[in-house]
Amino acid sequence: MLAELKGLNEECGLFGIWGHENAAQITYYGLHSLQHRGQEGTGIVVTDGGKLNVAKGEGLVTEVFNSKVIEQLPGTSAIGHVRYATAGGGGYENVQPLLFRSQSSSLALAHNGNLVNATALKHQLEAQGSIFQTSSDTEVLAHLIKRSGFPQLKDQVKNALTMLKGAYAFLIMTETEMMVALDPNGLRPLSLGMLGDSYVVASETCAFDIVGAEFIRDVLPGELLVINDEGIQSEMFSISSNLTLCAMEYVYFSRPDSNVNGINVHTARKNLGKQLALEAPIEADVVTGVPDSSISAAIGYAEEAGIPYEMGLIKNRYVGRTFIQPSQSLREQGVKMKLSPVRGVVEGKRVVMVDDSIVRGTTSRRIVAMLKEAGATEVHVVISSPAIKNPCFYGIDTSSREELIASDKTAEEIREIIGADSLTFLSVDGLINAINRNGEGETKGHCLACFTGKYPTEIYPQEQGVTALKC
Repeated sequence: MLAELKGLNEECGLFGIWGHENAAQITYYGLHSLQHRGQEGTGIVVTDGGKLNVAKGEGLVTEVFNSKVIEQLPGTSAIGHVRYATAGGGGYENVQPLLFRSQSSSLALAHNGNLVNATALKHQLEAQGSIFQTSSDTEVLAHLIKRSGFPQLKDQVKNALTMLKGAYAFLIMTETEMMVALDPNGLRPLSLGMLGDSYVVASETCAFDIVGAEFIRDVLPGELLVINDEGIQSEMFSISSNLTLCAMEYVYFSRPDSNVNGINVHTARKNLGKQLALEAPIEADVVTGVPDSSISAAIGYAEEAGIPYEMGLIKNRYVGRTFIQPSQSLREQGVKMKLSPVRGVVEGKRVVMVDDSIVRGTTSRRIVAMLKEAGATEVHVVISSPAIKNPCFYGIDTSSREELIASDKTAEEIREIIGADSLTFLSVDGLINAINRNGEGETKGHCLACFTGKYPTEIYPQEQGVTALKC
């Protein structure tokens, strides 16, 4: 669905490049390709080998950067960040990368994820004299690095990373090197590529395609990469036996032209739709998907069911994404601005409406109503993921449990609320089998916590009920 209208948002996207004369410009294009992962703030930090310079601001990549700003960022290496934030987490001071200067050197940090022990670490660090300038989890790592007793930065970073719990992908840059780290569970995607002789790192492989880079491999869970003018080194700072990539990367967050852990996202979503057709066979005249992330699943459903796929809903691409102002009232006002039913397609038809998820149910109810107002005789809602019953503590902006409609309601109760003629969620096993990852255990290497309530890491008491992302 237009998950931004529903309160289901991924928080950040990362891009980094080492050893290219147009580092800032390439990072700009890389961030533009990752804009779907965050639209409230963006920034770039570059190094010329002797000094770090930063440009950042609130807004879209195209709003914060122009040719004049990019020209003022000379350097051969850069890291960049796009960010989504909920109430209390916005503001210029929280826009990343964060830049810290000291007498010996400078340090820039960019983070995708959420630390479940951030509050405990902040209390501990403040008791030792630390003063935090932001409300971002990212700043915790900077303090831990600086307080480490190891003489070499690489060892300081490795030691600091072992203290973190939760989901994190980090880009760390000094004047002379860039470090890349992924949490031991591998909850967030992160990939390594090459652009000529330059190393490139990004949250999604679609960024490599945009800048002309070649995908090399995924960053491993618990891995620390150190990249400098001498090349690249890899070390493991932690070994995990519980690898759990967020399943919602395949369902909604990643772009369809990205490959996540070797699996094309469009193909995965199409398979989710096919599996859904097997689990929820419906007599209907037409299948339509809610743009954009549900289109692939809708095509898969239509193919498997033998029902024509049609463009029954049109997205107005000239309306800004409404989660830039993420209050519920603005979400509701934005639905009709962003979506319009195609009367010529749905009028007099029994419609299967494929969507990727339901969080609050508000948007689903309005879309069903729009389709019926446009003349659909029946609207059957099928969801290409299981019901979201539990909050996420790893950096996805799901609301509190009370705002998750499936947390205390059955599918039949939700169907009545949204006004659909039928409602079916994909089963957990169906999702696992459709994505077909080569993982271990019953989850096949997925984090399914929002569906099952089984979290892959310890959840600290002070984080319970606090689901605002804090990257």
